[in-house]
Amino acid sequence: MSRYHTPVLLAESLEGLLIKPDGVYVDVTFGGGGHSSAILQQLTTGSLLAFDQDEDAVQNADRLQEAFPERSFTFIESNFRHLQKYLRLHGVKAVDGILADLGVSSHQFDVPERGFSTRWDGELDMRMDRHQPLTARTVVNTYEEKDLIHLFSAYGEITNARTLAAQIIKDRAKAEIVMSAELKTIAERVAPKGKLMKYLAQVYQAIRIEVNDELGALREFLEQTKEVIKPGGRLVVISYHSLEDRLVKNYMSTGDLKGKQTKDFYGNLQRQFDPVNRKIITPAMEEIEKNNRARSAKLRIAERNRWR
Repeated sequence: MSRYHTPVLLAESLEGLLIKPDGVYVDVTFGGGGHSSAILQQLTTGSLLAFDQDEDAVQNADRLQEAFPERSFTFIESNFRHLQKYLRLHGVKAVDGILADLGVSSHQFDVPERGFSTRWDGELDMRMDRHQPLTARTVVNTYEEKDLIHLFSAYGEITNARTLAAQIIKDRAKAEIVMSAELKTIAERVAPKGKLMKYLAQVYQAIRIEVNDELGALREFLEQTKEVIKPGGRLVVISYHSLEDRLVKNYMSTGDLKGKQTKDFYGNLQRQFDPVNRKIITPAMEEIEKNNRARSAKLRIAERNRWR
């Protein structure tokens, strides 16, 4: 399972969960099962439910079940935006902790035909759930110019979004943009001097977020956590870019995804969670040297309070 994805901030996230041997926990981003495996090792009579929409993760779940036959483990092949629905279907009303390791797994980056990485050439896809119809190829070839400008600006934080969108429109008029290498060539023409790699990462991030509605799913997931985590339970989230981290920070700090503060008659902040770590937890240099993809990881932990 470690070949599929090396778990980031493993010790720190497990410590944040405050795992009880008889507790109920949810790993909403199962992937290669690294975090889930470590959680199961600390359980006795407790149980773990894991979510993942990527069909490639199913085999990892089967292997994990075989490795821990005496543990209560349930794998749910679904996006975590359906958290509460599937917990209810499995008879779970409340849990002691939830872990979310956002972003793309190492496995998804390393498979050329998935189209997630700028390092490989493959057909533009970028779907985490390969059953859904929308692909990166569809976005690049059918979106109107104004929509391309919006997604590059909002999701990639690209400063010359208009220039990039115009170049894509111009090139696709000659022939459909099918392969990752073709998109890279277009982006290379308009990338700021000396910042090509960062620019490509921003372009791919923007399209990937659009294809998978990542921010929409994250918003829906966060809003449901207050309904399923018990008072005193923990919410642990690892994010990899500012758009994700901003939503997580706002929700944990204020109870509102936009960061709007609501106070009671006495001036006390009304929120469902209390942040545990005021300072963002980031990987140590030793971990980054072993796993370069950990370099942008940010960990936030919050505890469910008794205010509703």
